[in-house]
Amino acid sequence: MTEKPWHQHYDYFVPTTIRYPKCSVQDMFRMAASQYADRTALSFYGTETTFWQIRNQMRRLANALAKLGVKKGERVGIQLPNCPQFVVAYLATLSLGAIVVNVNPLYTAQELRFIMKNTGMETLFTFDMTLSVIRPLAKEVGLKRVIVTAITDYIGGLGMSTAKSLDLEEGWHHFSELIEGCSTTSLPKVPFDPGDPALIQFTGGTTGFPKGAVLSHANIVAATMQSAMWSPPMFGRSLYVLGVLPYFHVYGNLCVMNWGLTNGAVQVLLPNFDVDEVIATILKFDEISWFPAVPTIISAVINHPRAGEANLEKRIKMLNSGGAPMPSELIEKIKDMGIAFSEGYGMSESTSMATSNPIFAPKTGSIGIPMPDNDVRLVDIHNGVEDVKPGEPGEIILRGPTVMQGYWNNPDETRNQLCDGWLYTGDIAQTDEDGFLYIVDRKKDMIIAGGFNIYPREIDEVLYQHPKISEAVAVGIPDDYRGETVKAFVVLKPGETATEKEIIDFCRGKMTAYKAPKLVEFRKEIPKSAVGKILRKILRDEEIQKKLMTQKAKEN
Repeated sequence: MTEKPWHQHYDYFVPTTIRYPKCSVQDMFRMAASQYADRTALSFYGTETTFWQIRNQMRRLANALAKLGVKKGERVGIQLPNCPQFVVAYLATLSLGAIVVNVNPLYTAQELRFIMKNTGMETLFTFDMTLSVIRPLAKEVGLKRVIVTAITDYIGGLGMSTAKSLDLEEGWHHFSELIEGCSTTSLPKVPFDPGDPALIQFTGGTTGFPKGAVLSHANIVAATMQSAMWSPPMFGRSLYVLGVLPYFHVYGNLCVMNWGLTNGAVQVLLPNFDVDEVIATILKFDEISWFPAVPTIISAVINHPRAGEANLEKRIKMLNSGGAPMPSELIEKIKDMGIAFSEGYGMSESTSMATSNPIFAPKTGSIGIPMPDNDVRLVDIHNGVEDVKPGEPGEIILRGPTVMQGYWNNPDETRNQLCDGWLYTGDIAQTDEDGFLYIVDRKKDMIIAGGFNIYPREIDEVLYQHPKISEAVAVGIPDDYRGETVKAFVVLKPGETATEKEIIDFCRGKMTAYKAPKLVEFRKEIPKSAVGKILRKILRDEEIQKKLMTQKAKEN
């Protein structure tokens, strides 16, 4: 790759380009399993599973699936929280040349129906807590194969204790029974090409129907290697990665699961985020080498009453934030604690990898610089063609080995997002004098009030500076006079009280008047996605509905 200006800011151990192996995702794991055979790969509520045990289980499961008729190119849904079964099912599916469809266990029947029909899914891995939704849906959409497990099946080791109690439908299969019933551990003889699709990763669906980003084996191999080679070598070989980010989300899938599998790390698995459980888990280990998370998770952990007892600054070796912009106030608090920290940026369409801060010289509030072999431009927000001048806001467009092949069964949206190899992200950023990128906001989140462009993230940053505020988000809502106006949704810290005027006056003291919130609503909680990302659109939609109802009431 041609030398880029940002290469001069890379840490000393990061290459400017990487020679990616022409292999499949499961081949990367195969190499790790050979090297770290007897090392613990997964730690799940006290039960440890080695790399070699995963190797054997995923091979037996792959052969069992082949006997059931699963073939190369078939879409296989994995609807599981973080647990050993997810990892084994993921690797087994890929070993057959089938395509993994990541499915959020919390999806409603309507969301599941769309994904199943859109992908033509015929096989689904699921678990006991979703059966009330899956039983009628499986018949409706015609799923050929349903494999069921219980989260507790791997506690104490692989077992079949729940097979009878689950009362499975005729023709359905129990996860553990499939593995135990197949003794073949040779790899299925399936031809592979690095460009073969490996994963369909659906976007959050916050704007209409979700879109399934098609990620190839080459995309995942490149993203995993970029992530691994961005990490400092002083990690050594005793690696522990905290797996609280859901593996059905691209960030957790790449930066925790695939990272852990290829780096010989112990993945400490938690099925869902509970801050008390996270703190208790950290206390059980001498160190957590790698802790990728989103800002809401990081804030909850750092501000937990037992944070001091957990001695986080000593136990957590490297903390990484992604998925959403990190408030500068929180970054400074982490730095004051002495925890090594970096913030990065990526999306489903870029296999979670795009930019990241150098480990040794990060810049607060920045999403860093492009990772090896990635190229980034900032283009005019309106025409999407001309590069903007340094310091001016522009849309991020991205090109590189991690960029998706397109959206599954959606050529129109593919054409909208991909143009001449460039991925149009919809995110607005600006650069500083060193070329570091700073997210301004999403194009769709930009507020236009009285002719002024207002970026809500700038308001969020100010709100987080208020000593009484725990969480906050600014949203553009309809306004008859200004077109839109700014409303802040605020969660106060426990025991604190505040007035709307107090919050508005605080903001007006720190920003231009037209940017400051005109309205403030106090809430006990703010809606978030499964990965902990604040859902600004839900709040905006609520306000639009309120306005429509008010208008109808006036008309009546």
